[in-house]
Amino acid sequence: MTRIVTRAPSPADVAALISRGLHPVLARLYASRGVCLPEEIETAFTRLVPPVALKGASDAAELLADAIAAKRRLLVVADYDCDGATACAVAVRGLRMFGATIDYLVPNRFEYGYGLTPEIVELAAARSPDLLITVDNGIASVDGVAAARARGIEVLITDHHLPGDVLPDARAIVNPNQPGCTFPSKCIAGVGVMFYVLLALRALLRERGAFDAPGVTEPRLDGLLDLVALGTVADVVKLDGNNRVLVAQGLARIRRGRMQPGVAALFRAAGRDARNASGFDLGFALGPRLNAAGRLSDMSLGIECLITDDVGRAWELAQQLDAMNRERREIEAGMQEQALADLAGVDPSGTTTITLFNAAWHQGVIGIVASRLKEKFHRPAFTFAPADERGLVAKGSGRSIQGFHLRDALDLMAKREPGLLAKFGGHAMAAGVTLAAADVPRFAAAFEKVGREWLSEDVLARVVFTDGDLEDAYFTPQIVEMLDAAVWGQGFPAPTFSGDFDVVSQALVKDKHLKLQLMRGRQRFQAIWFNHTEPLPARAHIAYRLACDSWNGVARVQLFVEHAVGPDEAG
Repeated sequence: MTRIVTRAPSPADVAALISRGLHPVLARLYASRGVCLPEEIETAFTRLVPPVALKGASDAAELLADAIAAKRRLLVVADYDCDGATACAVAVRGLRMFGATIDYLVPNRFEYGYGLTPEIVELAAARSPDLLITVDNGIASVDGVAAARARGIEVLITDHHLPGDVLPDARAIVNPNQPGCTFPSKCIAGVGVMFYVLLALRALLRERGAFDAPGVTEPRLDGLLDLVALGTVADVVKLDGNNRVLVAQGLARIRRGRMQPGVAALFRAAGRDARNASGFDLGFALGPRLNAAGRLSDMSLGIECLITDDVGRAWELAQQLDAMNRERREIEAGMQEQALADLAGVDPSGTTTITLFNAAWHQGVIGIVASRLKEKFHRPAFTFAPADERGLVAKGSGRSIQGFHLRDALDLMAKREPGLLAKFGGHAMAAGVTLAAADVPRFAAAFEKVGREWLSEDVLARVVFTDGDLEDAYFTPQIVEMLDAAVWGQGFPAPTFSGDFDVVSQALVKDKHLKLQLMRGRQRFQAIWFNHTEPLPARAHIAYRLACDSWNGVARVQLFVEHAVGPDEAG
């Protein structure tokens, strides 16, 4: 059963925020998310934690400064998701501003897997680099770094994933989660880490007087913030204060039209207006289009879109990415339908986890299907697909719920079941694993055992948290615009309100969305509940998000339903 629960902000914090000039609605929203002082939600660039606090950033700056001065060849080794693509674009664009000779390599995930492996080092060596720079990967690449050093190639690792027991023997490692790093924003994305390395490099070159000569211009790194915002939101990292600054600054540039041609082209391909850009656009419109390249083909297509300065070329690539995303959605829909069919005879309430394998599935889309299953059943879920032509190896992608750390679960399973997991890694909420296809049932049993030990009934009960009722006077396009202008995301959730409504009419749209007309007092609202077909009672307690709908030039408020219960069932 799903409960709707209202957040309870401190009245004192709300009053303090209002007294400092915040709108009452924003004051309530911020206070319920732990904000006590107005400065905590300030997003000026000066609010960023300085790069000196990030362990390894100074070492990386020296390594890069010396390499650029010596005209050494730099090669970025990227990851194949949106964070990796934007981090690669930031590295290439940023280091070129400093005069670097730089190229990039993004391995095909289906041939080479994840991280700086010895096989990828061999592939990179064909380009004769002097220095490899990993972005959004590398912290677990002990063997790959050793292979590079054996070839006389130095390695700079920039990553944000959790390290293993042994760190690679790289020339420099920049990762807020490495031992001994006191950088407070532990949840910064890979693209943010690379951006910080550039900040440290610029600071070092200032000290060296590199910009003092006549005609030498100091690079404006804020021109990269649209890419930083996109990668940060798309990687679904927690939006702590530091990340909110990065995202807010990037969105501000996008809204002013000051973005890379590729980002502008992706907005156009997605049918979104960049002048009103929001985190939702980055996470649900642009991010999936970039990710589609890495899931179905080669992320080089996405990176090229982000680093080209040719507007026409950017548009051509954005259209290709859009077509790939449509193909990805079709594949995903078929896999999701099959997954739900496989679960038709299973009662998820009798289990704590979900594990599914299908020999016909595409390994590039299993993560999305795992996410859909997690959302539908509120259980940690792993989906597996064949990883080789003979079907002997399987790759799995997992998604989790709050209260169940997925990577820690895999680590425990590896200790309990030696030889089960060939490779694994990830975060609390998302992880990947490689194993023998024949061992998937053994994996499922071990995964379920951990689930039964760690997951209580309270954790498995789905809760929709809301910000409570919204006064009638605030159902206006102006309030929606104010809310959309703020920065929301993982760990700092977008506003969701709840209240009692009369259901005037309801009908299905495209056989899968419930379109509603709701009444409250004298106000009538258009609403829609996506991917929901069950009718509502005549009166319901509804959790909803606010949006604006324009018709004939007139803006009106529309409700996106998140959940609904009977009026007496609200928590």
